[in-house]
Amino acid sequence: MDLQLTGKKALISGSTKGIGLATAIALAREGAAVIINGRSDDSVATALAQLGNAAPAAVAEGFAGDLSRAEAAEQLFRRFPAVDILVNNLGIYGAQPFAEIGDDEWRRFFEVNVLSGVRLTRGYLPRMKERNWGRIVFLSSESGIQIPAEMIHYGMTKTAILGVSRGIAELCAGTGVTANAILPGPTHTAGVDGFVEQLSGGSSFAAFEAEFFRTVRPTSLLKRFATPDEVASLIAYVCSPLSSATNGAALRVDGGVVRACF
Repeated sequence: MDLQLTGKKALISGSTKGIGLATAIALAREGAAVIINGRSDDSVATALAQLGNAAPAAVAEGFAGDLSRAEAAEQLFRRFPAVDILVNNLGIYGAQPFAEIGDDEWRRFFEVNVLSGVRLTRGYLPRMKERNWGRIVFLSSESGIQIPAEMIHYGMTKTAILGVSRGIAELCAGTGVTANAILPGPTHTAGVDGFVEQLSGGSSFAAFEAEFFRTVRPTSLLKRFATPDEVASLIAYVCSPLSSATNGAALRVDGGVVRACF
C-alpha cells in the first residue's frame, strides 16, 4: 500500500531506538523526510546510520537535544520551523513502589512524557493549520487505561496524553489536521530489556516473557511482547493522508491486553 507520504516532513521525538526509531524507518520507507531526535550527538548519529541501512533511499536529518526541556524545543523550532507530521514519542518508564515515588519523580515523568508533546504540538500546530494539513500522533499506552500498580506515575502520564490528544483534535475540527493517540501494549524495546533485568531476578527473557503474560498481563491475546515494527506500522498509517477520517481517536495496538470491545 502506498501511504502517499512522499514530500512530507516528519519529526519523531525520542527516536534513536525502540518504537521511535521503528517509526522513523517506516515513514522513511514510505517516502517521508524524517528528523531523528535523541539526547546526544552519538545516539542520533548511530540511529541515522541504522535508518540508512534499513531504508537506503531515506532522506533524514538529526537533532540532538532533550526535548523535555523548553530550551531544546526552542532550538528545534529555530532549526526546523515547520513539519507536516509530528510523532510525540519521547517517554520514560520504570517500576517503582507508589510509596517511594517522590514529588520530583512525579514532576519528571510529567515533564518528559506529557509536557514535551504539549510543547512540540504548541510549536508546530499553527503552521499545520495555516497549510490545512498535518498529522499529530501521541504515544500513549494500554497503561493509560489499565494503570499498572507497579508504575502508577507512568500510567498517570499516559492517561493525561489521551486527554491532550483528544483536546488537540477538537481544536482542529473541520481542518485537514488530525490528532490521534496510539496505545501500544507491552513491546520488546531496548528499554524493556532493562526493565526485564530489573524484575526477572536473573531468569532468561523467554522465561520472563512467559511468566509476565501468565501473571502480570494475563488478558493479552498475543501472549508475547510486540515488536517495535508492529507498533510503527499503525503509526505510519495514522500519519498518512489515507487516515484523513481518523481523528481524535485512541488506537490500540496492545495485543488485546485491554479487555474492551471499543
